[in-house]
Amino acid sequence: MDGFRWVSLIFFTLCMLVPTSSWSNSFLTKEKLTEIPVKFLDLAKETELLNWMVGIRRAIHENPELGFEEFETSKLIRTELDKLGIAYKYPIATTGIVGFIGTGKPPFVAIRADMDALAMKEAVEWEHKSKIPGKMHACGHDAHVAMLLGAAKMLQEHRNDLQGTIVLVFQPAEEGGGGAKKMLDAGILENVDAIFGLHVSSSYPIGVVAARSGPILAGSGFFEAVISGKGGHAAIPQHTIDPILAASNVIVSLQHLVSRETDPLDSQVVTIAKFQGGGAFNVIPDTVTIGGTFRAFSKENFMQLKQRIKEVITGQAAVQRCNATVNFHEDDMPFYPVTVNNKILHEHFKSIAGEMLGTKNIKEMKPLMGTEDFSFFAEVVPGYFYHVGMQDEAQGPFPSVHSHHFKVNEDVLPYGAALHASLATRYLLEHQPEYSSPKGSSHDEL
Repeated sequence: MDGFRWVSLIFFTLCMLVPTSSWSNSFLTKEKLTEIPVKFLDLAKETELLNWMVGIRRAIHENPELGFEEFETSKLIRTELDKLGIAYKYPIATTGIVGFIGTGKPPFVAIRADMDALAMKEAVEWEHKSKIPGKMHACGHDAHVAMLLGAAKMLQEHRNDLQGTIVLVFQPAEEGGGGAKKMLDAGILENVDAIFGLHVSSSYPIGVVAARSGPILAGSGFFEAVISGKGGHAAIPQHTIDPILAASNVIVSLQHLVSRETDPLDSQVVTIAKFQGGGAFNVIPDTVTIGGTFRAFSKENFMQLKQRIKEVITGQAAVQRCNATVNFHEDDMPFYPVTVNNKILHEHFKSIAGEMLGTKNIKEMKPLMGTEDFSFFAEVVPGYFYHVGMQDEAQGPFPSVHSHHFKVNEDVLPYGAALHASLATRYLLEHQPEYSSPKGSSHDEL
């Protein structure tokens, strides 16, 4: 807590200095609960705010940064928070930022955006194409940051009407780096009662959202194995111990873990996506390296897969007279837990999204084998993660995430910003403490 204390003075001072908005006629009351989602969407669609979010998204898109390297992105966010008079703590987990809006007292609710890009070359030709070779925002995190800042701008305008504290989480390294875990270890969710996160999706039309209660995204891990034999000339294989043959048998056997050891009604995945060995047509190499990912929807099944992957690799390599070492890279690429949506927060989400968009525009999302390190947050406090549609036939196809051709429909930005703001403010109003909180249950920084 000591590391946060300096924020309290800044927070108090800024609250006194930043002028009150012309939006001062408050709709953030229990008597006007049903008006909140529509009001925030109307505000988010106003030309000035929309253009501001678009500008932020495009600036981030032009300068994509990989996990824990988001220094310029983080600087841009801090600059905007400073302009808005929002207190924050930085750095957390190298480049992460945590901002605070409201009373500094319970209840506390968090809304989160990830910041990192991918090591991919952008193939979309447009005015704001990535300026960094081999890097691009191919998963919409630039839009996520713009949405959270848009929500922050609206919430700060209504800070004097908030009945609790909203925590803004700008998180690094979602793409395999486990940035959420590092932020969690830094204590950012201390006293936080719930957290919400979102993701843009090309699977649903603009104005449509999708989610579900319970498991929504799989738990995942990575593995790499080095299979060692004895190299030699391809014309005299009897004098070699062929690691390519051993690796091939390993790959086939690993597929049996799902097809023959897993309940067909319980989704699991083992995929080999890396195979490196040899450099000549007529030379058997000394070693082969393979690698891949494994995924499951329960911790028990996940750990069982991990154990069996190691057993199969070492066992099959031995059958072919080879040795094998298996590395799960848990330090560099931590295992991601299953993302589980809280049942009570699901009802909260459906109520707010229904009032904002209409109940027909809330879709039940099927569980996906993709992963999200938002799951680290949702393991510790009640969490809720949902998808925001951005399909628009008039604008042509929108390729799925992690594609060189990925693009964002910027019309989605007001929806994400309004949902963030509505979910957070309504949560505060609906979860007012019934008694004065004991000493130590509020953040020192506020």
